[in-house]
Amino acid sequence: MKKKPKYVIVRCRDAGVHAGEYVSHSGREVVLNNARRIWYWRGANCLNEIASCGCKKPKDCKISTPVSRITLMEACEIIECLPQGEKFLREVVEWKS
Repeated sequence: MKKKPKYVIVRCRDAGVHAGEYVSHSGREVVLNNARRIWYWRGANCLNEIASCGCKKPKDCKISTPVSRITLMEACEIIECLPQGEKFLREVVEWKS
C-alpha cells in the first residue's frame, strides 16, 4: 500500500510561503507536488497555526492555484501540517486575478 505524502508548509527566504505534498529536500532546496503559494492570510496568527488548524477567515485569504511540482530554493523552515491544516489548505478557494 502506497504511503500518503506528508503535507507541509515551506517558508523561503526569497520565494515566500508554499504548501504542498513533501517530495524531498537537500540542504535548503525543497521539492513539493501539488503546491500552492500562500500570499496572504487572516484568521491565524502564524504559519504554525495554519499548519495545525487552518484559518478562521478563509474568504480573506489569498492562496494560489496549485502547480503540479515546484522546487524551492533557500527554504528556512518546513512545517508538517496536521489533518485540519491540510484540509484547509487543499480546499480553500483559489485566489485568482
